[in-house]
Amino acid sequence: MTSSRTSRAAPLPSPFLKRLVLLPEKADRRRFPFDRLRFLNDGFSLDLSTPITFFVGENGSGKSTLLEAIAALCGFPTEGGSQDHLYDSQDDGAPALVEALRPSWLPKVSQGFYFRSESFCNLARFIDTTADLDRHGGRPMHEQSHGESFMALFASRLETDKRVLYLMDEPETALSPTRQLSFLALLREWETSGQVQAVIATHSPILMSYPGARLLSFDGETLAETTFEETEHYRVTRAFLGNPTRYLAEIFGDDTA
Repeated sequence: MTSSRTSRAAPLPSPFLKRLVLLPEKADRRRFPFDRLRFLNDGFSLDLSTPITFFVGENGSGKSTLLEAIAALCGFPTEGGSQDHLYDSQDDGAPALVEALRPSWLPKVSQGFYFRSESFCNLARFIDTTADLDRHGGRPMHEQSHGESFMALFASRLETDKRVLYLMDEPETALSPTRQLSFLALLREWETSGQVQAVIATHSPILMSYPGARLLSFDGETLAETTFEETEHYRVTRAFLGNPTRYLAEIFGDDTA
């Protein structure tokens, strides 16, 4: 005798993009970024084991380059946006790195968004002419402040019942410290929904403080897991705010402080 199951298995929660592996035979060491970024060695692999992952490190360490390659693997425009934002792009992305990376998904996710602060103006113009404004704060993007339009865009995306992957490159450039705190609350909504995976490159100690997130440092020979308190961003910010007069005197070469 056989029995039929009436209940469906629970949907798999985020993270959906589980791993990135470099294929050494596809890596041309004469080309960028392989000729410049030390962590892209033949054994490079990146495990994404938490719903929220932060890329941290100094300027030029490769955070944005890797994030852009992930966006291209997902089919997102490399100037920012989602698969339905098909505006003209002058950016050819990082094709050499894209060709050398193999992603592992469970399950495969094609919905999502790639945020780049430097191209957000173009994306906002595209949304104003093609999208439903009620989903983005009820006003055209260009009639809102940078921070308002940013929060309206991402808050509206939570309404979907589909699995999504959000890639964000320095979202703090659009947000005041107060708005960054609001963004932390939005991250919590995303995480608890089980429908959202977010990978964020940031210099903001406020964003890095998100509990339970995985922080990956790009400042060494290989990517290394780190903690909020161990990041240079946290240590420098804390030391500066503890004695700004002394730090400013050192910077300006002023011995009177």
